[in-house]
Amino acid sequence: MISPLERGGTRTIVVALGGNALQPPGGHGGIHEQFAHTRESLGVIVALAKAGWRVAVVHGNGPQIGDELLRNELARSRRPPLPLGVLVASTAGWIGYMIQQSLRNALDHAGVRRPVVSIITQVLVDADDLEPRKPIGHTMSREQAEELAATLGWDIAPVEGGWRRIVASPRPYSVVESDQIERLLDAGTIVIACGGGGTPVYRDERLGLEGVDAVVDKDRAACILARELRAEVLLILTNVDGAYRGYGTAAQQLIERLPAQEAAALLQSGEFGAGSMGPKVEAAIDFVRNGGRRAIIARLERGLDAVEGRTGTTIVPD
Repeated sequence: MISPLERGGTRTIVVALGGNALQPPGGHGGIHEQFAHTRESLGVIVALAKAGWRVAVVHGNGPQIGDELLRNELARSRRPPLPLGVLVASTAGWIGYMIQQSLRNALDHAGVRRPVVSIITQVLVDADDLEPRKPIGHTMSREQAEELAATLGWDIAPVEGGWRRIVASPRPYSVVESDQIERLLDAGTIVIACGGGGTPVYRDERLGLEGVDAVVDKDRAACILARELRAEVLLILTNVDGAYRGYGTAAQQLIERLPAQEAAALLQSGEFGAGSMGPKVEAAIDFVRNGGRRAIIARLERGLDAVEGRTGTTIVPD
């Protein structure tokens, strides 16, 4: 097999797919439905592979981890619940399998000879950055949430429409397996990594790597992976065309291009939603301030157009 890199393709791109790309809101979440949505989401990756890009794919797992938590809750009287970090690794495995199989089939259909592999990835976090603040899982009544908090030791908080579990979401600072990922990219392999943001771990002086009961934002993980791979481009795919001024108002306007300093000022002013667009813009700024050429936020269906400069929001170094 001739590697595409032997034909001159050396550009590296990290593509971040949201968990909602695989399981959109409103669906029943069955595996056949998720496979169907996965197949529909991979056109941009096939096109990038065909063009010779070295491609690493990072995916979210928000809806899927919520389902896994519910399964744990329902079975807790029969089997011990699994820790959150283990559930992140579990979803990374089966979502990775789903993307890996669907992408391999799509590549074969397009006549693109590129292998695909998934890696269960660990991301290093600060063990002191573990304050519970991120809601995860399904919305519950207060009574149900308090029962689970009492029996399982959860932290809970009120949210719109009810109560949810809250967990730590520490910032990642390194990907443990980045060297192995880079070697696979060098061989022409498309790598699916940092699934669900990667499983958070810290270094214990005596034990070595140890997991923590937390989740990592997948866009931040994609940024760190892109930095360590020295990628040219970070492509964050979502369900809107990009970052907007005045989003949700009659005067909303898509921002086509932003220098990092201007993007940071808008982020600081609260222009971008703290739980939605904010983390994406933050990851984009971090990437271009640490060696990346450009970070792009774009609608999933128009990912290739965004890479080629026809749509989306592009954030560039100052």
